[in-house]
Amino acid sequence: LFYGTGIPACILVIDKENAHARTGIFVIDASKGFLKDGNKNRLRDQDLHRIVDVFNRQIEVPRYSRMVPVAEIANSANDYNFNIPRYIDSSEPEDLHDLDAHLNGGIPDRDIDALDDYWTVFPSLRQSLFAGNGRAGYSEARIETSQVKAAILSHGEFQSYEERVATVFDGWCQAHEPVLKGLEIGANPKGIIRALAESLLTRFADLPLLDPYDVYQRLMDYWNEVMQDDVYLIAADGWDEAAKPRGIVEDKDKKFKETPDLTIRRRKYKMDLIPPGLIVARYFTNEQAAIEELQAKQEAAARELEEFIEEHTGEEGLLEDAVNDKGKVTKGGVTERLKTIRDEKESDEEHDALKHCRTLIETEAEAARAIKEAQARLDEQVLARYGALTEAEIKTLAVEDKWFASIRVAIEGEVQRLTQQLAGRVKELEERYVRPLPELEREVEAFGAKVEGHLKRMGISS
Repeated sequence: LFYGTGIPACILVIDKENAHARTGIFVIDASKGFLKDGNKNRLRDQDLHRIVDVFNRQIEVPRYSRMVPVAEIANSANDYNFNIPRYIDSSEPEDLHDLDAHLNGGIPDRDIDALDDYWTVFPSLRQSLFAGNGRAGYSEARIETSQVKAAILSHGEFQSYEERVATVFDGWCQAHEPVLKGLEIGANPKGIIRALAESLLTRFADLPLLDPYDVYQRLMDYWNEVMQDDVYLIAADGWDEAAKPRGIVEDKDKKFKETPDLTIRRRKYKMDLIPPGLIVARYFTNEQAAIEELQAKQEAAARELEEFIEEHTGEEGLLEDAVNDKGKVTKGGVTERLKTIRDEKESDEEHDALKHCRTLIETEAEAARAIKEAQARLDEQVLARYGALTEAEIKTLAVEDKWFASIRVAIEGEVQRLTQQLAGRVKELEERYVRPLPELEREVEAFGAKVEGHLKRMGISS
C-alpha cells in the first residue's frame, strides 16, 4: 500500500459465509518478519509460509497472532478501532537493569531464568556457567567471558543436541534420496521442492530451540541459489547430459561473461551440475593432498624470503641497492647488483646476502612452478573423469556430495547461530554486573588520589 516505505501493508481476508455466527476476528501481526533490502522490507519464503500456516490453523502465538473477540473490538476503549497494536503487542520484552546487582554485585536469577528454553534442553549447562553467590536471587559466573562459547560447544548436552539435529536431518535425507536420485526428464521441480520443504518443516517442528521456519528458509535459500537450476537442468536434459562439462564461448562484445570452473590449455569449461571440487574430493584426494603439501612449502619459502628482505632492506641494509623503483627486490635486480659489485672485495658481506636472496627467490619460484604443474595435471585428470562418470556416480555426486552436504552445512549454521545467541547473552550479563558500584567508586577514588599527587608534584594545587 505504501511502496518504498517501512509501513507494513494490511491484508484483509473477508468471508461472508457463516459470518453471523463468528464471535471473533483472527489477527496476525507479521510486521517483524522480513528481510531488509535497501529501503524495502521483503517477505522471505519462511515469512509467507508462517503467515499462511498460522492463519489456516488459527494458531495463537504470543506477540504474533490471536483470536480477538468482537466484544473487545466493540468495547468503549477500542470503539471499533482496528489498529493491530491495540490487540497484539509485538514488541520485544524490555531488557531491564537490576539496580541491586549494580550496587552489590551478582547476576540476577531473573535474567538467567529468562533463558529457560535453553536450560530445558541443556539442564546441567546452567550449573556449568553459573553458581550461587550467597545472595538470594543472584548468581555469579563460573567461566570467563572469553571462554563462554567454548564451554557451551564442548558441553556434553550441547553435543548431544547437535547429534539430535543431525539425526533428524539424516532421516530427511534418507526419505528423499530415492526421489531425488529418481529424477528424470520431464520432472516437476516445483512439486519436488514443495514436497522437500514441507517434509523438512514437519521433521524439525518438534525439535526444541530451532525454529523450523528458519530451517525451512535455509533450504529455500539453497534452492533459489543453486539447487533449482540443477533440478531444472536434469528435468530438461537428463543426468548424463547435465553433468557434461560445457565449453565457454567467448563473448566478443563482452556483454556476458562466465567464470570458468576449469581452464586447460586456454580452453575454458563450465560444470553446471558437478563442480570440479566434488570430483577431486571423491576421486583425487591423494593428488589434492600433494598439491596442498606443495602449497605449504611455497608459503614457507615465501615467508622466509619476505623476512630476509625485510631484515636487510632499509637504511644501510645489505639489499638496499637491489631495491627497484617500485620498492621491490626481484631476481633481476639482485643479479644486476651482483654484477656491479663482483670485483669489490669490501662488498663480500653484501655479495653473500645477495646470493642468499637470489637462492630464496629461486626456491619460492620453483615451488610456485611445481604447484602450477601439479594443478594442471590434476585439472586434466578431473576433466577426463567427467567422461568416465556413470549415471549412478553422477547421482551420488549431485544428491549426496552437493545438495545434501550443502543443506547440512546450512542447518549446522543455524545451530551455531543459536549457540552464538546464548553465549552472547551470557557474556552480556556477566559484563553488565561484573563490577558493582562500590568497586567503581574505589577505583575512581584511587585514580583521583593519583591525579592529586601528580598535580602537587607539579606545584599545582587543586
